[in-house]
Amino acid sequence: MVQPKNIVEKIVTEFDGIVPKSSWGEISLFYNPGQVLPNGVYFCTIKEKNGDNDKASDLDRVGIYRLSIGISKESYESLFGTRPKRPSKGSIVDTGHDFTESNILMPHPIYGWMSWVQILNPSEAKFNEIFGLIREAYQNAVGKFNKKTEK
Repeated sequence: MVQPKNIVEKIVTEFDGIVPKSSWGEISLFYNPGQVLPNGVYFCTIKEKNGDNDKASDLDRVGIYRLSIGISKESYESLFGTRPKRPSKGSIVDTGHDFTESNILMPHPIYGWMSWVQILNPSEAKFNEIFGLIREAYQNAVGKFNKKTEK
């Protein structure tokens, strides 16, 4: 299993303009070169505990964490088919996945409707396999950042 700190290190080393921000048991990775925006554009998170409205992955289990990646609609649909409907507050997307399974890429239980995916405790091989999705999410964040900061 790849450790969360190693994922953050790899992303910060691999890509320019990354600002990691820790809060509420989660590390969010933002694209924000020069810290021009208050937060920047986030594209990847690592979460190590349940939230009030986010218990589907059972992150309170010892040693369990979730790597979440915001990919394009096209990539999401090529992997999982049509995106699910937005769940009501406190509910999860209806995709038939067991969101507690480790080392399997699947829709994010809450943000799958927004083309976010998750993997719990990825192995080194699986992390390397899905790194292209992190690269895509980063490139999408760069595009969104540039649109937000155009003058």
